Amino acid sequence: MKIYIYIAVMAVTTYLIRALPLTLFTKPIRSRFLRSFLHYVPVACLTAMTFPAILYATDSPISGGAGLVVAVILALRDKSLITVAAASCAAVFLTEQLLRLI
Repeated sequence: MKIYIYIAVMAVTTYLIRALPLTLFTKPIRSRFLRSFLHYVPVACLTAMTFPAILYATDSPISGGAGLVVAVILALRDKSLITVAAASCAAVFLTEQLLRLI
């Protein structure tokens, strides 16, 4: 029975986190600083969640780092998402193979 209470509390909490800003902030935000801050929040959260996974999802952090470097270089050169993902996966695979030989 306790599990249903936990689920209900988490559902209400999640709903309030999403609904309160929509109801409290009805006027457009005019502050340039606050708007730019809110613009970068999703990027910062995504980075904080994915960066540890990049390094620790492989057998070696070295291969994760190699994939990260390739992805950053290709992303900075404005390559498509498919190209960046495929090249970084290939870099991780090749680095893992090289590390097994050593």
